[in-house]
Amino acid sequence: MPLTPRHTAPRARWLRAAVLVASSAGLVAAALPASGAAPGPPADTATAPGLGTAFAPPGSTAPRPGTAPAPLGIGDRLFPFLGNPGYDVLAYDIALTYPGTNSEPLAAVTRVHALATADLARLHLDFSHGTVSAVTVDQVPAAHTTSGEDLVVTPAEPIDAGETVEITVVHTSDPRGPADTGGWVRTTDGLAMANQADAAHRVFPSNDHPSDKAHFTFRITAPRELTAVANGLPAGRTDHGATTTWTYRTRHPMATELAQVSIGRSTVLHRTGPHGLPLRDVVRTADRELMEPWLRKTPGQIAWMEDRVGPYPLETYGLLVADARTGFALETQTLSLFERSLFTPSRLPEWYVDSIMVHELAHQWFGNSVSPRTWSDLWLNEGHATWYEALYAQEHGGESLERRMRAAYAASDQWRADGGPPAAPEPPAPGRKISLFRPVVYDGGALVLYALRQEIGTEAFDRLERRWVAEHRDGTAATADFTALAERIAGRDLTAFFRGWLYGERTPPMPGHPDWRSLPAEEPAA
Repeated sequence: MPLTPRHTAPRARWLRAAVLVASSAGLVAAALPASGAAPGPPADTATAPGLGTAFAPPGSTAPRPGTAPAPLGIGDRLFPFLGNPGYDVLAYDIALTYPGTNSEPLAAVTRVHALATADLARLHLDFSHGTVSAVTVDQVPAAHTTSGEDLVVTPAEPIDAGETVEITVVHTSDPRGPADTGGWVRTTDGLAMANQADAAHRVFPSNDHPSDKAHFTFRITAPRELTAVANGLPAGRTDHGATTTWTYRTRHPMATELAQVSIGRSTVLHRTGPHGLPLRDVVRTADRELMEPWLRKTPGQIAWMEDRVGPYPLETYGLLVADARTGFALETQTLSLFERSLFTPSRLPEWYVDSIMVHELAHQWFGNSVSPRTWSDLWLNEGHATWYEALYAQEHGGESLERRMRAAYAASDQWRADGGPPAAPEPPAPGRKISLFRPVVYDGGALVLYALRQEIGTEAFDRLERRWVAEHRDGTAATADFTALAERIAGRDLTAFFRGWLYGERTPPMPGHPDWRSLPAEEPAA
């Protein structure tokens, strides 16, 4: 996710999941009315804030007011209450019904297929911006209540470690609220999603942490004059008179932060990429011709990336060009989100816009196929995407890589003082979780890669990049995995190098450039 010039920052479960996804094709359909629309909540709760009160199924007892369990988390250093222990999500099946306006909640049914990794008397899901009207566990009504941003579910019978379980939540998904909180993005003609870093649970109940990737099925019902698109490939379309249900399914596991659903007066444009890769772009129907000069660049950009890091790792790719003001582009898996204004006439040079396109494309390898195990590993995503953005810019009329890296080196000590070192960033500011995306993980992360190439040589560095995305494809990986692989390929100990470059308070000397200087960090204003 590069920040635009308006900002101050620069730019062994797969088989089980596949079976569950394939078998779940009719699950949500069975829970929906014949029209395909997800059932809505009672009229008096449809627009209520929060998650509602505790619900007790027949024969069970809901937690008493004031006794709700404490919110949980998996202990991420930067987002301590994000994610939930005790289970591993295998697949999500999400049905959404769009009412025809982006100022009202969507009716939704989310099914979570999970494997229990511990004995569970209750389980937590992350969810914070909708109303829950019913929960079942393996089709049996379950008690539910809220705690912080957690939906706490107490099944009728405890869940044993090793069991697979299906949690079904009937809820609303509310697109209203401050635009900078993430989740739904309200466009001029509908909706899109921007869930990074922790906003997926504003849209649907989930285990909202990138370490728990899963397969996704989306079923989106909307007025028939609109078009709905989501991650993955189309898996069916059914008309119901005035509405249409669109189904999409991913072939590769995905982090919740990368989920994407677009609903609007859109046209889907199809073309073919390298090796027959299906490409699809989603644009406002009125913008079809305006966007075509940019969209037709994608096959060549994919080929450029493949020359450097190997085959494209996912089932499809394309651009979602939304008429909205977000301040960023976003690497949502297989369908990157861009502002329309990036491509409309402006003073931005063509090479710059192209390089932003490559930044989000590079994320499909770095961040999407290989996802961070913790949010402290964010530099692996953004540093690599910035690296290939800079290389592409250098080859297509932009500034040289060395000049950009020298400028980054000069600013690096200040970036570290402001936001921590690349692999140990400071937590985001309270109420501004997107502030995690600071220069130190973008150009600062790319600067680490430049220093590493200087240290181990271009040939070893190129092998490292290819091995990294091949060995960790469809998985998660941490900084320690990257440094260990670098040492294996270099054939020597790089502990001191990485300690300084990834965790040091000050920027180490640049290998091969003893004359480079980092400007002294200024003390923050009182």
